[in-house]
Amino acid sequence: LVKQAHLKDMKVILDAVFNHSGDDFFAFQDVIENGEKSLYKDWFYVQDYPVLQEPKVNYRTFGSNLAYMPKFRTSNPQVREYLLDVAKYWIEEIGIDGWRLDVCDEVDHYFWREFRNVVKEVNPEALIIGEIMHESVSFLKGDQLDSIMNYPFKEAVTDFFAKKEISAQEFEDMLAIQRASYMCQVNQQMWNLLDSHDTARFATECQADIKSIKLAVAFQFSYIGTPYIYYGGEIGMEGDNDPDCRRCMIWEEGQQNREVYDTFKKLIQMRKECKTLVYGEYESLYTEDNVVGFRRFDKKTDIYAFFNNNEEEKIITLPLKGDYIDLYTKEKVKVDNKISINPMEFRILKEVKQ
Repeated sequence: LVKQAHLKDMKVILDAVFNHSGDDFFAFQDVIENGEKSLYKDWFYVQDYPVLQEPKVNYRTFGSNLAYMPKFRTSNPQVREYLLDVAKYWIEEIGIDGWRLDVCDEVDHYFWREFRNVVKEVNPEALIIGEIMHESVSFLKGDQLDSIMNYPFKEAVTDFFAKKEISAQEFEDMLAIQRASYMCQVNQQMWNLLDSHDTARFATECQADIKSIKLAVAFQFSYIGTPYIYYGGEIGMEGDNDPDCRRCMIWEEGQQNREVYDTFKKLIQMRKECKTLVYGEYESLYTEDNVVGFRRFDKKTDIYAFFNNNEEEKIITLPLKGDYIDLYTKEKVKVDNKISINPMEFRILKEVKQ
């Protein structure tokens, strides 16, 4: 699989859990069977013996009293050696391109520093992505993770575009706090998601409103960071909180929302063609009356993006003049201090320099 993916210029990242094992893991089964005589008794946090799994566990678990997920004691050198060998094996022997680390904020920093050293020694280009659902500065200083799944981004976009519970200024403030917390390189490679396997899908949060989905996705692909697509998001799949968000993929085209699909394709192509949207700097320009506007720019290019989260047309006034091209519609636009945006639509304008 990995070899075939690489032939198609695709990368394979494996999802790993180094915080806990299953209760059928050989080491934990040995502890259950042999108690204090087990060679693996210090691999876990067992309070007393014999090991009890019901009605209440007597060992630490992921979550509360989840008997089938005993927590690893990663301070134990033997546990670290075992897990680091796993991290090395899949990259060295199988050729995967990186790791996505489940609940990695519940594992100590010392372990992740060792983990990074092992992984990067085998493949300096291997990606290390953490699943952390909140602020993560202590993990993103260059000595542990490369990036995280950006749940604060998801929450802000959901609150503004789907639920319409916050103002444009509150939306920008939520994102600004995050941008200010991290280094520029980290902000550029944050995995900005709208859907995930642990949370309700965006389409469900907005009651399957196609215009809201398109607005949110357009924002995702023009904002600073790396767009992350959870399977089915590109065809408007719905799903409530876990496990409903893990419905099987809809493969039949007749049951897919092709308008959403085509929007994703056009935005992906737009981002591929315009590297300023990938590497450019960010400046907030407009946060009034449920309209958000920002500038992405570098030394050669200026791009102005506007998102009208209203059911009526909005005309915004900014000191912009000249000829522009809409990168999404390919339409030529002349601007003279005013920009008109249709209801629940967006503009992504690139300045045409003479």
